[in-house]
Amino acid sequence: MKLFVIGATGRTGEEIVQQALARGHHVTAFVRSPETVTLRDERLNVLKGNVTDENQLSEAMQSQDAVVSALGPREVFKPSSLLHDSALATTRAMGRSGVRRLVVLSAAAHFPGIPNRIVSFILRNHMRDSLAMEKVVQDSGLDWTIARPPRLTQEQYATYRSREGAAPRRGFSLSRRALAAFMLDAIEQKKHFQKIMGIAKQPLESSFRSLTFDDSLLRVKTDVEKSV
Repeated sequence: MKLFVIGATGRTGEEIVQQALARGHHVTAFVRSPETVTLRDERLNVLKGNVTDENQLSEAMQSQDAVVSALGPREVFKPSSLLHDSALATTRAMGRSGVRRLVVLSAAAHFPGIPNRIVSFILRNHMRDSLAMEKVVQDSGLDWTIARPPRLTQEQYATYRSREGAAPRRGFSLSRRALAAFMLDAIEQKKHFQKIMGIAKQPLESSFRSLTFDDSLLRVKTDVEKSV
């Protein structure tokens, strides 16, 4: 599969590129500064361009199968329309080049809830731009998926849980590796068309293992007492 990645030099974008290559895909990384991409692979093509330029995007994404955008804010506390402007240029370019599949990164803070409202207030400039980006994507008529993760970490696990239209319960964090896995899975498995998806870390299983172990000890102890 040929994947066109926007935001490939960010921490999430780098994970997407690495995992996509590991899965055997051909990747075109559309970046502002190609010299910052240190990864080398025969299936990786690095192109310099402006993510808000429809013409550059349209020319670059010819014959691609899907577009993945991991674009994030350059400065979260300052007013910006980067995400909105990029989404507008990207969706229009996709319409011109005949590419229909789009998976984009957003934020779980758009879901209801007091903690999310607090985050949205603190990061209100970024949240305003992110929400405007989502509306452009939703109105595009493309086969889009919007991924809304919570706080992102550099942990190394790649498993996740997802929930349509809502954040998974007690989903407070997610590794960038797991987020990249979700975005690629959505493309490969042809899932979540025109859906907003909440994603979060898998719940810890250690407590369940401990309970099972303790129950086993209790059963052994009871059997011993009965045999005495």
